[in-house]
Amino acid sequence: MANRCWLALCCLMVTLSVSADEAWQSPEYLQQAFIEIALRSEYAVGEQPVRKWLQPVKVWLEHHTDQTEQHSLLTKYHFQHLAKITGHPISFARSRQEANFVVVFSHLQLWRNDIALVSGNLSLKPPPDAACMFGLDLDDKKAIRKAWVVIPVDYAQEHRQLLSCIVEETTQAMGLPSDSDKVFPSIFNDHTPESLLTGLDALLLKMLYQPAIKPGMRASQVKPFLANILQKWQLDGTIQQAEKNVRQSELYEMMGF
Repeated sequence: MANRCWLALCCLMVTLSVSADEAWQSPEYLQQAFIEIALRSEYAVGEQPVRKWLQPVKVWLEHHTDQTEQHSLLTKYHFQHLAKITGHPISFARSRQEANFVVVFSHLQLWRNDIALVSGNLSLKPPPDAACMFGLDLDDKKAIRKAWVVIPVDYAQEHRQLLSCIVEETTQAMGLPSDSDKVFPSIFNDHTPESLLTGLDALLLKMLYQPAIKPGMRASQVKPFLANILQKWQLDGTIQQAEKNVRQSELYEMMGF
């Protein structure tokens, strides 16, 4: 009788544990979220190949507005967080010539011109409703060669989107270039209230920067690797601890979380 009661209690605990998991913590959800965010694009139709950095990222910050110290600190902390999650080397360049990732803190009156200059495309314009914008330059194998982000600070602040612009645009420029209402909670979903990386976002970054995931891969090539990775993470607690772990960063601390 005692053994049966203990067994029933254990089964109840397991059931409660499983039901307490968030929907995004299932391997199936995470794999589909990766396809939505990594293999799509805001500015192109249809499936895209994997895009990621292979060379070290060297960041240059350019300021065309005031509050440079605050903007620099927010960006520095976020890039440190990205480096920690992905394991990919990210540092700040000593000059713009040395940099392969340029972040421009612009002004609404200047940002169209800044986009044209930093992208090298004089006809490139931001979408009408955009509060910030990023771009990628890929090599023949779809590895990211250069990236840029332009943020019109006054406009972003007016719409309370400065922090989310820094976080979302620079993260997208690591190789997660799409948005989707199907992925939640995530900075890639406009209906997510958070401005900082979520546990789901951190797992997407970790998936992208697994050595087995190569630039140029398509969904059919990626899925078997993701299935193995996610099965391992489900067993070792990586998925369950993702939300707790993503909050252990200087940027989360700075914002009072």
